Amino acid sequence: MNKLTKSKNNAVIFGVLGGVGEYFNIDPVLLRVIVVVATFAGVGITVPIYLLMALVMPDGNQTSQSGDKPRSSSPFGQYNEKPKRKEAEKVEEEDWSDF
Repeated sequence: MNKLTKSKNNAVIFGVLGGVGEYFNIDPVLLRVIVVVATFAGVGITVPIYLLMALVMPDGNQTSQSGDKPRSSSPFGQYNEKPKRKEAEKVEEEDWSDF
C-alpha cells in the first residue's frame, strides 16, 4: 500500500495536495480548486490544515521520466528555475557599417 507523502513530481507549493491526489488517485488540480473555493467560501481552516500537513507529511521519492532533468529541491518546483542565457556573438568592427 502506498504511503501518504508529498509529491515531488506534482508540486506547486509544497506538494501536499499533489501527494494527497496521488494517494487517493484523484486529480490534484481538482483538489486545489476545492481547497481554494473552500478557503474563499469562508472555511478558513483549510490554510492551517494545509500548513500542518506540509510540516507533518514526509517528502516523497522523485520519479523522473527518461530524458528529464532532475528538478531542484525548491518547494516551488520548476517555476523557480531561471532559463540559461545565450552568449552574445562578438561583433567585428566592419559589421557596424550598416548602422
